Amino acid sequence: MKKAIQFGAGNIGRGFIGGLLSNAGYHVVFADVNEAILNAINNDKEYRILVKDVECFEQKITNISAVSSLSDEIIDEIQEAEIITTAVGPLVLKRIAPTIAKGIQARKNNGNKNYLNIIACENAVGATAILKEEVVKALNEDEIKYMEEYIGFPNCSVDRIVPPCTNENPLDVTVENFYEWNVEVSKIKGEIPQIDGMNLVDDLIAYVERKLFTLNTGHAITAYLGYINGYKTVDESIKDGEIAAIVKAAMQESGQGLVRKHGLDLDAHYKYIDKILNRFKNPYLNDDVKRVGREPLRKLSAKDRLINPLVTAQSYGISVDNLITGVGAALHYDNPDDAQSVELQETIKDLGVKEAVKKISQIEDKELLDNIEGAYQKLTIAQLA
Repeated sequence: MKKAIQFGAGNIGRGFIGGLLSNAGYHVVFADVNEAILNAINNDKEYRILVKDVECFEQKITNISAVSSLSDEIIDEIQEAEIITTAVGPLVLKRIAPTIAKGIQARKNNGNKNYLNIIACENAVGATAILKEEVVKALNEDEIKYMEEYIGFPNCSVDRIVPPCTNENPLDVTVENFYEWNVEVSKIKGEIPQIDGMNLVDDLIAYVERKLFTLNTGHAITAYLGYINGYKTVDESIKDGEIAAIVKAAMQESGQGLVRKHGLDLDAHYKYIDKILNRFKNPYLNDDVKRVGREPLRKLSAKDRLINPLVTAQSYGISVDNLITGVGAALHYDNPDDAQSVELQETIKDLGVKEAVKKISQIEDKELLDNIEGAYQKLTIAQLA
């Protein structure tokens, strides 16, 4: 039987890619460090994906097992796998890379000439390439040569809102109906996997940026503005007319930049934006603004969902006032339970807004820094009013 390994047995791992792999006939091995989840998977051997949208239905996911990603068992599983996927968060890729490298070493040492494809399904541009770089660091020259021949590392883009929800069975996952998984076909080694729901594409970067700088940009700005205004969830936040207007305009600013950069159809892209805004309004998801806004330093980094679309659009002479407002809102994210939020606020306190943004986001443009500071101050005044 075909075997797949899904690193990350959380809601996203179970509710999205893991489910698609199981439905495609793979035995899915979930690798994680959460012993309670691992034990539940091995005891129940099934769970449900609960689709909550305009139409509500459920899917039963079976043919699954679980191992600790810290155990020797995972190395044995990697030796037998045809595909490895991840849903661990971009910052955790470095931690699982040495384990994947050990699995590749074992495959080489045992003369395994079967192809293996590794796909990092994370909200980041080039996540699989990032993972590959980390894996290479743990391999010698002969092992790298083996890897280049038998191990594929296709990049991908993923899109599905999977909020943390409390279900009667803790393994069950609540998701929206919409999903999108685009995989770089040219980087796949061996036979193309037959997985319903996996869209094979040639020009992946356009899909990656279309999603990351539309959905994720709008999602983050909605969360930060909602947090400032005391809302708990994304759907509550987007019901606020002022927030909705800023978010839609920011997504259109980003979209105009994407259209110019990738030659997209503007009308089609604006329809894509409207579809995303309707997804934000889904009350079944109960999508917590703290979850969406977490790790603000990463979201404010040069290549991520706030700064990259801002700089891209500005480079084409496009007005970016609403994207700037989104950055100003992110700078106000003050959550003592989020280590990056604490660091962000300390950095602003120590350096001031402009120097903090310059340090975090690598922006050098003085006028842009002034405008971001102005947006930050305007939101400060609004909070005090």
